[in-house]
Amino acid sequence: MEHLYKTDSWRVFRIMAEFVEGFELLDETDHGVTIFGSARTKPGSEYYNKAQELSKRLVEHKYDIITGGGPGIMEAANKGAIEAGGKSVGLNIELPTEQEINTFVNLSLSFRYFFCRKVMFLRKAFAVVVFPGGYGTLDEMFEVLTLIQTGKMAEVPVVLVGSGYWKGLMQWIDDQLLGESSEGIMISPEDKEKFYIEDDIDRIIERIEKQRPSKLG
Repeated sequence: MEHLYKTDSWRVFRIMAEFVEGFELLDETDHGVTIFGSARTKPGSEYYNKAQELSKRLVEHKYDIITGGGPGIMEAANKGAIEAGGKSVGLNIELPTEQEINTFVNLSLSFRYFFCRKVMFLRKAFAVVVFPGGYGTLDEMFEVLTLIQTGKMAEVPVVLVGSGYWKGLMQWIDDQLLGESSEGIMISPEDKEKFYIEDDIDRIIERIEKQRPSKLG
């Protein structure tokens, strides 16, 4: 037990260090758009190309791009940011499979702890864009919506890209969370208004620009 106590105590300092390093890194940006999505999305695919183009357009609107720094959608978004001459932030996570930071990042940091990384994703985010993805993407999306729902985070635009992909989940929300099942209604109707589903890049940018921070001009 004594050995475990010492290990846990030192772990606190590791956690503190990750927060300090993350805060310092993000001091270099204050108008980010965080983009989530699958690490398995292939270059040249529809969503890869869309994430790349969206990031380019967002940089042109004076936003910085923040991703998890890995392959797939993350790589595409960072690539678009670099191509447009913008800040391209990659917040990587240390995994047993050794996810490496993609080559299109000019501000990067690796985390051991998911929860430290999640804080940094939203630290300077004035909008969140969610592309199709798996467990990790869904976890990140629902955490953002929970923080907004509970008032622990400012209400920023949350845009889900790909109406076909999200269709089944939206139906489940209507049937199970908002439907009058035997368990009762699980969320308020207005909670479904805390995000938007869009396919068109112009519409995505329009959603984000509607809540544009005044200091961005």
